[in-house]
Amino acid sequence: MPTHAPDLNSTQAVPAPPIRLLVAASGTGGHLYPALAAAEALEALGYEITWLGVNNRLETSLLPSKYPLCQVPMEGFQTSLGLKTGIVLSKLVRSIRQTRQLLQQGQFQGVVTTGGYIAAPAIIAARSLGVPSILHESNVLPGKVTRWFSRWCSVVALGFEATTQYLPKANVVTVGTPVRANFLLPTPLDFDIPDDAVLITVAGGSQGAVAVNKLVRKCAPTWLEAGAWIVHLTGERDDEADSFAHPHYISMPFFDNMAGLLQRTNLAISRAGAGTLTELATTRTPSILIPYPYAAEDHQAYNAEIFVEAGAARMFREAEIAEERFAETVLELLGSQSSLEKMAIQAQQLSTSDSTEKFAQLICEVVKSGQGS
Repeated sequence: MPTHAPDLNSTQAVPAPPIRLLVAASGTGGHLYPALAAAEALEALGYEITWLGVNNRLETSLLPSKYPLCQVPMEGFQTSLGLKTGIVLSKLVRSIRQTRQLLQQGQFQGVVTTGGYIAAPAIIAARSLGVPSILHESNVLPGKVTRWFSRWCSVVALGFEATTQYLPKANVVTVGTPVRANFLLPTPLDFDIPDDAVLITVAGGSQGAVAVNKLVRKCAPTWLEAGAWIVHLTGERDDEADSFAHPHYISMPFFDNMAGLLQRTNLAISRAGAGTLTELATTRTPSILIPYPYAAEDHQAYNAEIFVEAGAARMFREAEIAEERFAETVLELLGSQSSLEKMAIQAQQLSTSDSTEKFAQLICEVVKSGQGS
């Protein structure tokens, strides 16, 4: 019985292995959520994502069900030399070594980071190995790590055009700040709030804001008496979170469906982290911004000023807030539908609806070109 020798000239398509990316983002929602939005877009394109984070930060609870999480012992850089400087530098060296080893063993083809101190070992390790690195800076005033290491990156993507004045322009591209996909779609809110009720939402960011919480609880009776409803996200560090109650006042540490909540909100009272502002712009939500006074180099105030100058928000400095004037400003805005609509339109002008796609496309172009720094 004749046998057939294999045809050595025939070729069978072998699927290419997925491109592996290491995403370095840690600490706060402002760093993590834009990175998550980009990671999800890249995953949909067939990329394989591994996360680089730090122990006991938000990523340890947010990410394990989504992506493999590798941890390094990084911590924040000090503003001045002191006893702790040696410890920080030692942890940086260890983190660089571990990240280099991870990149080599995992055969990663690119590093993506959204800034913060976790970006330092990621960028340095990538640079030392010739691996392309892409940094996204969402704040108007770039952080120290971005300013120090942006030259070592293949490209730096910006959330705000105004940031270009602080960085070398050779490798800078403005793409907006990536936002989670559900913010771009109509999202129902599962609260039993009447459709015609005016809703104030108070949010202090992923860490909460105790000083803002206290101010809001003092003003809340005035707003509730005027007929408003309040959803107050207090964070988990407020010992007095349960000290105020009213049928139209809903208090909780955090809320998963921020897209639906902000889409329903008439006026937000908020910190001015870049991620929060991106969500406010995307959902066309008028806002009163109270920048976190201890943010590094007062960067939240720089963010807020962009929204104030555009007419999308009002701003109050925490140390200068007069309770009565603050309460009156909220009532004044809620009583003027035309003012709220103008603010909503201006907020929308600050949004980049396809920012996630732009950032993901930029990453694809850099990684596929093999463009190391």
